Amino acid sequence: MKTKEIGFFLLILLFLNGCVQSTAFLGPAFTVASTGDVYTAGLQYGAGKVVKKKTGKEPMEVISDKLKGRKKINKDFINLVKKHVEKNNKLLNKKDIN
Repeated sequence: MKTKEIGFFLLILLFLNGCVQSTAFLGPAFTVASTGDVYTAGLQYGAGKVVKKKTGKEPMEVISDKLKGRKKINKDFINLVKKHVEKNNKLLNKKDIN
């Protein structure tokens, strides 16, 4: 009997999965459930909506894009430092030989 019930609920979940309008409220709902702080959850939800309206992206997408850009900057900086270190090592090695 339990197997039939689980199968039934999984089937319903599969078909009704598209009924959820947005998952944007899941984070604030979890905040309310775990901390009981409705004001923080409301602020979190409102901030998410403002970010979505201004950028057209979800807040996590904006953060991800910023971090990707930062990684590129860090990689460029590391390459620049490596080039200067190699250049200075060559100059120091030439002075040691002379």
